[in-house]
Amino acid sequence: MKYTFLLGIWLFFSTSLHAQNILVLEQDTNLPLAGVLIYNTKKTKTATTDIDGHANIDKFSSDEDIHFQHMFHKKAHFTKSVILSNKNIVYLLSKIEDLNEVVISASKFEQSKRDIPQKIINISAKSIQFSNPQTSADLLESSGNIYVQKSQLGGGSPMIRGFSTNRLLITVDGVRMNNAIFRGGNLQNVISIDPFAIQNTEVTLGAGSVVYGSDAIGGVMSFYTQKPQLSYSDSLYFKANAVTRYATANKEKAGHIDLNFGLKKWAFLTSVSYTDFDDLRMGSHGPNEYLRPEYVQTINGQDVMIANDNPLIQNPTGYNQVNAIQKARYEASDNLFFDFGLYYSTTSDYSRYDRLIRYRGANLRSAEWNYGPQRWFMGNAQVTKLSSNSNLYDKIQTTVAFQNFQESRMDRDFNKTTRNIREEAVDAISVNLDLEKQLSSKTELFYGLEYVFNKVKSSGDEENISTNEITPTVSRYPNGSDWQSIAAYTSLKYKPNTKFTFQTGLRYNHIIANANFEANNQYLNLPFDTAKINSGAFTGTAGISWIPSEMIEWKLNASSAFRAPNIDDIGKVFDSEPGSVVVPNNNLNPEYAYGGELGLKLNFDNALIIDMATYYTFLDNALVRRDFTLNGQSQVMYDGELSNVQAIQNASKSWIYGFEVGVRVNFNKQLKLTSQYNIIGGEEEDDFGAITPPRHAAPNFGNTHLVWQNSKFLIDAFANYNDELSFYQLAPSEQEKDYIYALDDNGNPYSPSWYTLNLRTQYKITDDATIVASLENITDQRYKTYSSGIASAGRNLIVSLKYSL
Repeated sequence: MKYTFLLGIWLFFSTSLHAQNILVLEQDTNLPLAGVLIYNTKKTKTATTDIDGHANIDKFSSDEDIHFQHMFHKKAHFTKSVILSNKNIVYLLSKIEDLNEVVISASKFEQSKRDIPQKIINISAKSIQFSNPQTSADLLESSGNIYVQKSQLGGGSPMIRGFSTNRLLITVDGVRMNNAIFRGGNLQNVISIDPFAIQNTEVTLGAGSVVYGSDAIGGVMSFYTQKPQLSYSDSLYFKANAVTRYATANKEKAGHIDLNFGLKKWAFLTSVSYTDFDDLRMGSHGPNEYLRPEYVQTINGQDVMIANDNPLIQNPTGYNQVNAIQKARYEASDNLFFDFGLYYSTTSDYSRYDRLIRYRGANLRSAEWNYGPQRWFMGNAQVTKLSSNSNLYDKIQTTVAFQNFQESRMDRDFNKTTRNIREEAVDAISVNLDLEKQLSSKTELFYGLEYVFNKVKSSGDEENISTNEITPTVSRYPNGSDWQSIAAYTSLKYKPNTKFTFQTGLRYNHIIANANFEANNQYLNLPFDTAKINSGAFTGTAGISWIPSEMIEWKLNASSAFRAPNIDDIGKVFDSEPGSVVVPNNNLNPEYAYGGELGLKLNFDNALIIDMATYYTFLDNALVRRDFTLNGQSQVMYDGELSNVQAIQNASKSWIYGFEVGVRVNFNKQLKLTSQYNIIGGEEEDDFGAITPPRHAAPNFGNTHLVWQNSKFLIDAFANYNDELSFYQLAPSEQEKDYIYALDDNGNPYSPSWYTLNLRTQYKITDDATIVASLENITDQRYKTYSSGIASAGRNLIVSLKYSL
């Protein structure tokens, strides 16, 4: 008995001794909080959480109050015994301002957001859960700063400050997603990123080429997925989340689960999501041109026009998607971390709806036009060391990643037996080395190296649906082509005091691309067999952040950016529009952007906050699609149709300018009003001096939210609104797409103004269960976002339930 008692005493103290390391997390996002001050009531004992949110509380006795203080979170206090009984975890609530004080995307390492001379918006996990986006494109749109175009339900092409598609860069956990076949036409790769698994998203508005290289002309969208959490003790830390969601407009059925297992040194995270969408219903009130009066169905091998029982149903638009992530994290020491991740996303086949609503005479032009499964796989490994005595660096991070992208297109004209099938795949390898060095108490140096290699596979076939015979034909891209990027960058941050920060940077990027057209030349008869890109580009940035008082914050930034031609630019063959075909061009050079931004933020005692920015960008040597000749011919036969010849060319220059303003009014701790409005303008000049509107300059748009919150309820009544673009404000390429637009009094296509009224609520049923319900587009408006082929959802009830364990 005596030994049993002594053993029990030993086990108790042994467990207690191992349990003195605690973890401080933000309650809503589950993110670790660095720099939390920990002290007792008399302030005779103190501690501070490290960069991963953990601290040692050995010095505190079990019955005294321990206080937790952080400038962006509400103060809290607990006894040590309560903390230990809660598995050594302390949760802090963010303040009403919800200020995101730290950003990563600006330099690959954490910096204060106030020090960055560019405007960066941050979308937290808390905001994502409340906005309930169906895809990551919808997540970006909810920010109020990003416009999203959709050609089909399985789509979402972001527009930022007048730029879109391959002039914007996407990263996932620091890895570049843009590849050699990212096109100038609308892209939907962002939907491969699972919104359920995103911890936070940082969007840099404006150029980011110094840190990220080619394509980062208009902005950088940096997605950071959930991280595995360790227990920092000998006991197991386990957390699970399950989400289910249903939406009425497209009968969405979605489910998600993530599991976290944390040990003292190792942690593992598994995340799986499934979404299933039916055909999307548009609103009842709006332009009749958007209605779907009929569609094509193949019956007994014959294409037949079928009257749509409900012209509000956009048939066919439904699809489904699976996303999965597996992560592991090993913390060798307090400042050495190893992160590993596997990511997979796939869709079903889904229709490109804007191609299915085109008519040729009295009949619809296409019997079928489908994207095959859009698949994305990534495996990455990252090693981070946050403290070093080296003369070269204090912090160092190495990231190695492999990605595989797969996509395909299948189309067949009405009452034709030939189905055109084109399949593409890209293997992408990337290696990044990023370093930070504190040169003095006032000066920090960031620098790094990057290597990217892409290999493109592409095939083309014609299938006779009557005989099932398959015949090779011209592929979309030259099979076996490759694209490489080699770069070095450096950035200097000088902060002489707490009010002033100066940052500047320089990058050199060298691009090498090779394409061989021998296989396609039997169909195209090009005057060349190869195309090569071998060019370098210098880009730079310089800016200041000046906070003369707590009320005023100024930001001023100037930068240059570039985009090198990729395989899509130099080697693509595709039907750009009815009656036109794009052919390869082996005479292309990079395009360059030069821009400036001025921002002003006014904070009146946290009661009224006004955030404004104006910007200007000049794009020179712009790569655009223009009429072309092939062997002296302006027309060729393509997929059985005589088509006008076009090619990507350095044929224009653009001027983009705009103004953004955001307002926040905190009436009290429970009630606030926010509003965001974006004004965008510009013009494009071609080689002949003709001035036209730029293609990707969105209409003026914005939103206004009235939010009330208490400990359990969160209610948001909000409006989204969008200005008109008249026929003369549309780019020429948009004027030709009359089938996706409404018609004005003169019969010309235009993009009407629109608005939606919406109500969203969140109720915390228990500490573990939360329900979110939204009624969107309450007045059932029928509208399309600019340049979209599909009409947006009509009145839509969305209900989701989240349970955490």
